[in-house]
Amino acid sequence: MLNPDPQLQNLLQQQWPTAQAAGHFFALPGLSGQSVRVQMPQGELLARRAPPQPIPFVDRQREYRILQQLRHAQLGPQPLAWRHPWLLQSWMPGEVLTSAQFNAQRQAIVALLQRLHQQPLTGYRLRLAPLLQRYWQLCRQRHWRWQRRLQRLLQQGEPQPLRLAPLHMDVHAGNLIATPEGLRLIDWEYAADGDVALELAAVCAVDGDTRSAWIADYAARAQLDEPALACQMQRWQPWLQLLMASWYQLRAEQSQDDTLLQLAQASWHDL
Repeated sequence: MLNPDPQLQNLLQQQWPTAQAAGHFFALPGLSGQSVRVQMPQGELLARRAPPQPIPFVDRQREYRILQQLRHAQLGPQPLAWRHPWLLQSWMPGEVLTSAQFNAQRQAIVALLQRLHQQPLTGYRLRLAPLLQRYWQLCRQRHWRWQRRLQRLLQQGEPQPLRLAPLHMDVHAGNLIATPEGLRLIDWEYAADGDVALELAAVCAVDGDTRSAWIADYAARAQLDEPALACQMQRWQPWLQLLMASWYQLRAEQSQDDTLLQLAQASWHDL
């Protein structure tokens, strides 16, 4: 159990001024390491802190506003409050999917993504070119091959979206909860408007062995031409590879976590 952050305590007190108990606080695992489970008489909450070191595009205020816009779509947690550096949201009851369950529930996940992609645009556009440049600026260890790949992509320019929609951009087993009402997505810190083909390419980066099945299922449900979707995903592939490698590199430097260091090395090797 954690000693509560005073700023988090103040935010909770503002939300529930008549609360008789301060609550109990428990740190949650995760690569960002900024989430706290709060148990209060009013129920369980999730508190997400802004990262102490900059992570490009991560902004709890934007995350709160997007969750507010999506609050009636039954896609994820309900936002409760935001005051820097803390975002409060409802606790999502249920079980986190395993990798095997992620593969087995592909069609349900595709249906969930399609429901997200049918929502109105959030007003926050995801642009990978400035995002990649920001990672380059923040990292201390930068290889000439990284610079060459980045310059090549910037010269090419980003692909024109096949279909512009709200994206989650971090869909994997650990961010999917099986609730009594169905599957729900958590960890919306990278959510923004972008190409649905980019979202699906990111999903297939996690589950590449069944890439063709993901493409076929999504194309059928979204009424997209399957070869066109596959081709667009291929256009995004080098952008996505560099984004993932850059993220691992920055987070490894910031945290000195052995797992992240290994993931960064593996990503650069794959490039």
